[in-house]
Amino acid sequence: MRIAIMGAGAVGGYFGARLAATHGAEVHFIARGRHLEAIRRDGLRIESEAAPLHLTDVRATDDPAEVGPVDLVLFAVKLWDTDRAAEACRPLVKPGTVVVTVQNGVTGMDTLCQILGREHVAGGVAHIGATIAAPGVIRHTGTLARLTYGELDGRPSPRLTAFHALAEAAGFEAVLSAAILRAQWEKFAFLAPFSGVTALTRQPAGVIRRVPESRALFLDAVAEVARLARARDIDLGTGIVARVEALLDGVPPAMTSSMLNDLMRGGRLELPWLSGAVVQLGSELGVPTPVHRVVAAALAPYADGPP
Repeated sequence: MRIAIMGAGAVGGYFGARLAATHGAEVHFIARGRHLEAIRRDGLRIESEAAPLHLTDVRATDDPAEVGPVDLVLFAVKLWDTDRAAEACRPLVKPGTVVVTVQNGVTGMDTLCQILGREHVAGGVAHIGATIAAPGVIRHTGTLARLTYGELDGRPSPRLTAFHALAEAAGFEAVLSAAILRAQWEKFAFLAPFSGVTALTRQPAGVIRRVPESRALFLDAVAEVARLARARDIDLGTGIVARVEALLDGVPPAMTSSMLNDLMRGGRLELPWLSGAVVQLGSELGVPTPVHRVVAAALAPYADGPP
């Protein structure tokens, strides 16, 4: 199976590397800048207590046209790059190609459908703690590494069934879902509050859950997302807030969000697609979102980098 990783950063690079080391997968990494230079020169290295990996012979480029049509695209770019990257995917797409998005948030998939066609798009969810430790080096924190994917209509398909067989052999937890929209919203119910509260406080998970006031703020933010999902007819089941609270209690104390990492290094933030999207959807659906409104307002000066 020919696979392209569009956005070979921490998430795309990790899962792409695992797939590339699997028999039957021909994986091409689309990257840029110093990260691409390092991958071409030194290969792609995964630092992980669970299973370190060093790929020395890596197919990497910044031009999707050099790769040509593939069977599957793992779409893992930052949300602000969605439009540009989706347009750049056109040379990768042929009849039957599936583009699995594992981006944060719940709005990026609509853009992919508009640009590439709904028939080419499938949903995905990545659960992993990973960062780019240095160009060409991805650091995996903890043991969690789960990739969930599914067709938008929930039906089984030969293209994702074939990918699932590869993914199961790749050394990470692979889940073929019949309810991928629900899975995306379940992650969003953790991700948007966690990103917002960690960035607002500049503190990791251990501090957020230990301090009663920050824990309460996080849970109020979760409840806002849960009410949004209900208004969108997405069934997250009963006890979603309690389930997300248990997830917060189970992650490593030092775990941070990618948005906090971006904030601390002076980078651009995915704020408009996380707390900003919660506020926007809340306005459209008549659902109050006071916590996310404060988060979005407080972090707005940093959305495009340092003010």
